Amino acid sequence: MGGSLRTAGPVQLRWLGLSAALVGLDQWSKQLVEHALQMYEARYVLPVFNIVRAHNRGAAFSMFDEASGWQRWAFSALAAAVSTALIFWLARLERRANLIAAALALILAGAVGNVIDRLRLGYVIDFLQVHWHGHYFPAFNVADSAITVGAGLLLFDALLASRRSPGH
Repeated sequence: MGGSLRTAGPVQLRWLGLSAALVGLDQWSKQLVEHALQMYEARYVLPVFNIVRAHNRGAAFSMFDEASGWQRWAFSALAAAVSTALIFWLARLERRANLIAAALALILAGAVGNVIDRLRLGYVIDFLQVHWHGHYFPAFNVADSAITVGAGLLLFDALLASRRSPGH
């Protein structure tokens, strides 16, 4: 199974380089947006895509954005716990479990990228905005994209594993 946890040493920790690079890209892109755009200012890129500066004090899709402030610390603590668990999981993966290792590295990068914002600023900077015929998807960022792609890779790995198992 691609996500096997049989101990093979920390060989998969090499994927932390991908995590670090994505955290750097995430933070760099957010700084560019911070310096180039005023709050809620949008720049047209494509008929279905804008760059817009938005701040999210809540969770995904701005859930809890209007809460009293507890969310900053709760989501930061949750991200730290998840990040720690992901590093331990990554360290225990088999050498051949590259798909799941990449998925974990992406999710880790996203969690760390957003927690840096929460701790530094009290909110997450979002700036990628997809829209269609006047309907706007909530803005997101590189960290959110990494989490989404990583979660998709985890699901894909599970699908592949289920097809490799006996009886399928």
